[in-house]
Amino acid sequence: MTPPPPILTPTTEGVGVVTPPLSPLAAIRARGRIRGRLALLGPAFVAAVAYIDPGNFATNISGGAKYGFLLVWVILAANLMAMLIQYLSAKVGVATGRSLPELCRDNFPRPVTWGLWIQAEAIAIATDLAEFVGAAIALNLLFGVPPLWSGFITAIVAFGILALQARGYRKFELAIAAFLGIVLLGFLYNVFQTGVDTSGFVGGLVPSFEGTDSVLLAVGILGATVMPHVVYLHSALTQHRVIPENEEEKRELMRFQRVDVMLALGVAGLINMAMLVVAAMLFFESGATSIESIEDAHAGFGTLLGGGAALAFAVALLASGLSSSSVGTYAGQVVMQGFINLRIPLFLRRAITMAPALVVLGIGVNTTDALVLSQVVLSFGIPFALVPMILLTRRKDVMGSLVNAQRTTVVASVVAAVIISLNVFLLQQTFFG
Repeated sequence: MTPPPPILTPTTEGVGVVTPPLSPLAAIRARGRIRGRLALLGPAFVAAVAYIDPGNFATNISGGAKYGFLLVWVILAANLMAMLIQYLSAKVGVATGRSLPELCRDNFPRPVTWGLWIQAEAIAIATDLAEFVGAAIALNLLFGVPPLWSGFITAIVAFGILALQARGYRKFELAIAAFLGIVLLGFLYNVFQTGVDTSGFVGGLVPSFEGTDSVLLAVGILGATVMPHVVYLHSALTQHRVIPENEEEKRELMRFQRVDVMLALGVAGLINMAMLVVAAMLFFESGATSIESIEDAHAGFGTLLGGGAALAFAVALLASGLSSSSVGTYAGQVVMQGFINLRIPLFLRRAITMAPALVVLGIGVNTTDALVLSQVVLSFGIPFALVPMILLTRRKDVMGSLVNAQRTTVVASVVAAVIISLNVFLLQQTFFG
């Protein structure tokens, strides 16, 4: 980027040269080649945590244990979809300085906006269910904490992580990225323990199903991978982070956002693949296909691989639940403030959305069934986030020079159509098949 020209100003000794202040983007780039680039990465890593939340543990491990490598292609497809979706969401914030919910409020009729808000709140409850249940299971496995108390501990820790925002967005981003790294290391350790059947993995890249149950799991994997609440959140993460001063700076920022999304979602995709591979190699290949819960999976790790593998699994689950819970709280606030211009205390916000999760923990519902069901609910919420985003990002009056190219809109529309079609097919098979 070309630096601004110096300004000549009169002084007591003649004409002096005063260099104008650097723009926020130029100031970051001035830190150096490496530091400047690293400082521009981060929002996608916050979003990526939602793509490896405890719901992914349930759906990916269930898929690998029951069907081996059959659904590998679903994880790959879902991850590629997620990259496109999160890139478009990041672009909304950079191009407009508004979050996606705020843009919906600005451009859609009020009944539509309120309808989108109501379904987004339902999605927030389903999200909290997955995150709280997952973290509670991990605390119980590691320390023997009763499930209900584990839920309360999760809420407290989530608030602590979220409080880092008061010290600047960078500390929050780095904390979330650290949790992401813990989950990655936990599953890489277990992959090294089990190994990978290369031919089986390659065969799993060919799209196929085995009955309605596999379709249900595929939709659950899709719901666990493409998360509606972070479609809304990502636009808020980029809208004020680095404010561009002109169109050239907007385009430069988007180049870094593209790299950010590819790196962060690439890591999330690798983790999801590792979950399914470990379950396929450990449970499906040994005939232990009746893994009914995360607790069963943890016990299986201990029996078949040893205590180290079980510990790595439980620590990864805990890191996933705690970090995704804080991100979920942040996303819920963005949704409410954006759609209906209402901001309430985070404590009240968290209390409302976590109540169903605490009920599930308190009455002893099968946690894995609850996790898988929550991911299916999330999958049904994806079109309500994705379709409005496509409609808005194709409008030049909204996006300016960063309006979608026609091919981008076409690909995004195909993605939305595939997701909607999968859900319709699932409904037909489940209730009328």
